[in-house]
Amino acid sequence: MAGNVGSRAFKNARVHRKNRKQADALLPRAVAAYRIGRHAEAQAICAQALELLADHFDALHLLGVAALESGRLDLAEQALMQAVAAEPRHGEALANLGLVLFYQKRYEEARKCQERAVALKPNFAAALTGLGNTLMKLSLLEEALEAHQRALAAKPNYADAYCNRGMAEVLLNRNAEAIESFDRALSLNPRQAEAMFGKGLVNVNLRHFDEALVAFNAALSLKPGVSLVLAHRGRLHQQLGRFDPAQADYSAALAADPLLEVALVGHAQVSVLKENIVPAMAGLRKVLDRNPASEVAWTWLGECFCKQGDIATAMQHFDRALQIKPDYGDAITAKIFALDFMPNCDFALQQAARREWWDRIGARIPQRRQLVRDLDPERPITIGYISSDFRAHSAALAFLPVLWHRDRQQFRVVCYSCSPAQDGMTAQCRAASDVWVDSWQMSDEELTARIEADQVDILVDLSGHSAGNRLSVFARKPAPIQVSAWGHPTGTGLPTMDYVLADPVSIPASVRHLFAEQIHDLSCMITMEAIEGRRATELPMLRNGYVTFGVFNRIDKISDAALAVWAELMRELTSARIVIKNGALDDAYLRDSLIGRFVNHGIAEERIRCMGSSSRADHLAEFGAIDISLDPFPQNGGASTWESLHMGVPVITKLGMTPSARAGGAIVKAVGLNDWVAADDAGYLAIARRHVANPAALAELRAELPQRIATSAAGNVELYIRKVEEGYRTFWRRYCTANA
Repeated sequence: MAGNVGSRAFKNARVHRKNRKQADALLPRAVAAYRIGRHAEAQAICAQALELLADHFDALHLLGVAALESGRLDLAEQALMQAVAAEPRHGEALANLGLVLFYQKRYEEARKCQERAVALKPNFAAALTGLGNTLMKLSLLEEALEAHQRALAAKPNYADAYCNRGMAEVLLNRNAEAIESFDRALSLNPRQAEAMFGKGLVNVNLRHFDEALVAFNAALSLKPGVSLVLAHRGRLHQQLGRFDPAQADYSAALAADPLLEVALVGHAQVSVLKENIVPAMAGLRKVLDRNPASEVAWTWLGECFCKQGDIATAMQHFDRALQIKPDYGDAITAKIFALDFMPNCDFALQQAARREWWDRIGARIPQRRQLVRDLDPERPITIGYISSDFRAHSAALAFLPVLWHRDRQQFRVVCYSCSPAQDGMTAQCRAASDVWVDSWQMSDEELTARIEADQVDILVDLSGHSAGNRLSVFARKPAPIQVSAWGHPTGTGLPTMDYVLADPVSIPASVRHLFAEQIHDLSCMITMEAIEGRRATELPMLRNGYVTFGVFNRIDKISDAALAVWAELMRELTSARIVIKNGALDDAYLRDSLIGRFVNHGIAEERIRCMGSSSRADHLAEFGAIDISLDPFPQNGGASTWESLHMGVPVITKLGMTPSARAGGAIVKAVGLNDWVAADDAGYLAIARRHVANPAALAELRAELPQRIATSAAGNVELYIRKVEEGYRTFWRRYCTANA
């Protein structure tokens, strides 16, 4: 019996040696195939070896590596798990298994493997930089940077480690260091697509968009079709307002990787910006199903609800994003903007949200030391204006008169344009300035330095917390006096902002203690130039036999509360019609949804006319068909209110509890139409009834309104600008006195 057992053992050992010898003989062929990139052949040869010897470590290891490089992650994991089981202290196998787990997004498991590999081989550069990449995914950025540094200490000319270090520096917002890392990687390996991609990311951070595009294109020429690079190039196109190329890149990225989050989110963002809300919401929900911690997806889903007028749900989404990432600026800005639409929002809540931006973001930005300057209180003053809206935008209608009608002897103007979009309005703004700076490709630091070099005395923000703002520049305090005005003058919450230009109606004295800035009163928070070529039109009621109301505002301003009041008015005035005009109504879904809201209040569809985008001339001409404009609330119209008044159409408005909810009342009161401003819903309805009942008086007002505007302190732009300049001179004198 014992002899038989011994004989079998001897025979098995001999077979094992034979199989090992045959398996060993196969390995050089597998290695050769792997080295020339024939990974499928290498895997097949390794499989033959493993049929001979199932626990052959070298075959398992090479099979795992070849499968990893050909994207067969399940096979790679299986082979490398067996390899590590066969040789638990083999650092390379552990590192490669960690890499497989990394690509499977199992980052904690990957970290454990990589840390074991580094413990076995402390100077194993590939394992160290791989560990650094995993730590980056776990948001342990300083630890990641240290791991990449250790990799470079072990292997000083390691291009991959320089590239990976650069990626960590990008995430840490250390852009100058990141550029150095990527350049070093490319000096060692000029064809490293990942380093070229990294340079693109850094240049996006620095707003060097042309350089970013060159880098992304170079990365794609080195490695065509890489989904992540395509997606980020799409993001760049999106930032530049090139929505069609952005969508094309996102679509190409998703064709290669249907679940790539950055592409799904980007595709949805462009859909929102193009008013295609339904597909945007579907894409964002797909992201959140896989990654409930995506603060970006939560924020943009909130934006979708804003577009639909569901502000309460939108605010819940913004708050969810901020729970995930408390300093996520886009969510804070979206929340600030959405508060203007909330029915119960008041000055205290609105300003608290602005302070939140300062506490979480602005306060972390180092302020500049003020430069020595000439403190002559009567010398000419240099005014700098920063905006992304020196273009065909409603905000530009408010501040263009300030540029054109200034005292050029006393005020030198520098305009810092922060948008690549340029049109006829841009040309007018450029012509009205003394110095024009295309600053849309300047980082915050670069723009700050340019403002200092231009010796700007008073720097004026024309955006507030609206899209394209550069409040992070104002947080640095590059000018001795900083002012917020016209574009979104509702307070910024920045202690570095000295003044807000407003009026006693939009910001009453009783709430001014809530603002970070000092309020300086004008006759009205905004003005507008008279409309050139305006033609008088008769009152449509007189020929139609019924009243036509107009709402020429963004449809996201049409709150449920405002629509309910308008519907009540339409039910009382059974022959009345309403015209709603906004570019968003080109979208059939939004148009049908809006009509449905009226129908739900009992208003027949045929009494509602929805109009979409048109030229400004055609837009203004449509006021000829309107008897009375209805101002939405809680967020009122601004430029649209002025346009209506200039075209002879009076506006019914209601005073609310925030600057945005009082802007309409401020404008209407400023031209002397106090009796068109209501305190509540009942008053709003009463104003409408009273004026509809007296078409003769309404026709008379229509005829005289343009002249009434021209003689008012708010509507006469020459008078208005003189008051603005008096304010600037007062601010400068105060500063000179305080710093003499």
